[in-house]
Amino acid sequence: MTSPVRALWDAPAAVPPPPRRVWRDWVLVGVLAPLAFVEAALRPEVPHRWLWAVVLAALVPALLWRRAHPLAALAGAYAVGAVVGLVTGGDPELYVTAAFLILLYAVMRWGSGRAIIIGAALVLIGWATSFVTGSPTPGDAIGGLAVVALTSSLGFAFRWRAASRARELDEVRLRERVQLARDLHDTVAHHVSAIAIQAQAGTAVAGTDPDAAARVLVAIEQEAGRTLDEMRSMVGLLRGDGAVELAPTPDLTALDTLTDASTPTVHVQVMGDPRAVAPAAAAAVFRIAQEAVTNARRHAIGATRVDVTVEIGGVDADAGTVRLTVRDDGEPAASVAPGFGITGMTERATLLGGTCTAAPGERGGWVVTARIPRGAR
Repeated sequence: MTSPVRALWDAPAAVPPPPRRVWRDWVLVGVLAPLAFVEAALRPEVPHRWLWAVVLAALVPALLWRRAHPLAALAGAYAVGAVVGLVTGGDPELYVTAAFLILLYAVMRWGSGRAIIIGAALVLIGWATSFVTGSPTPGDAIGGLAVVALTSSLGFAFRWRAASRARELDEVRLRERVQLARDLHDTVAHHVSAIAIQAQAGTAVAGTDPDAAARVLVAIEQEAGRTLDEMRSMVGLLRGDGAVELAPTPDLTALDTLTDASTPTVHVQVMGDPRAVAPAAAAAVFRIAQEAVTNARRHAIGATRVDVTVEIGGVDADAGTVRLTVRDDGEPAASVAPGFGITGMTERATLLGGTCTAAPGERGGWVVTARIPRGAR
């Protein structure tokens, strides 16, 4: 697939997630099902009107799952409609059928990238099937495509608007948290300065007035307690509402966890003494390897193996570095613009005084190489 199509295929579901089922959904189902029979009774000229009324009434409950499972609801409704159309030799001509465009809207509004592509393909197949089951005029065919395009455009428009609103809210929260971080710095600096002054005073009077030195120690203890309390409250605000990850900082031994998944298989090799690597450097090596393996699993075409090699130390210029190489055996890949994952790996290595590159391999696949100082802090 081309890059834009692949990017759409890998796109996640809409953000923010869809709302829960509300009372309006039940009203919609309660109105459309009887309406199909009312229309069938009022339009005797429609072929197979009672059969179509029964089919449409049976499909109406699919609207209740249009947000949680948009693709499944659309696929089920269109599959049943296509089968009945082939049996009867014609498309449903009841106006109630237009209500099922809501399912197409739901896929474009709430579905993932895969759901959007598959849903669009199903609709196009259904449109092409109409030429088999009947003989639509050019006006009808073009009009049908126009309605589908309009419905899809509305879904994309509301999706983009909601995502834009969510980004604006995130930016507001980010600005607020930056201000909180500044406040945290000022608060801690103030209290630490007070602790330092108290400690200097205690040192000055320790030899001549032990009781005064003891009082200074009590003041230092109280000041330190207040500092810790304020740091906990401020950091809690900076973390936000999401769940806090309580796992320990990963080191080179955590690389073995990358071999859990079966496809493609991951082989890890560590050469050298992991204890000679500073915690910050070890954590950076693990995170870069984790991101590189994740990218290989998601994007490497035909990859069956991913090799993760860590060389600690070495000779000459590499004596004080950790070299990480992640290589997959996928099909030859074209060079692409760096995405968020590659940018994040590069920034993490750069912050620790190292380098990170990602490029197609000479023998195919994709190769990520990082060099990080062993004692990086």
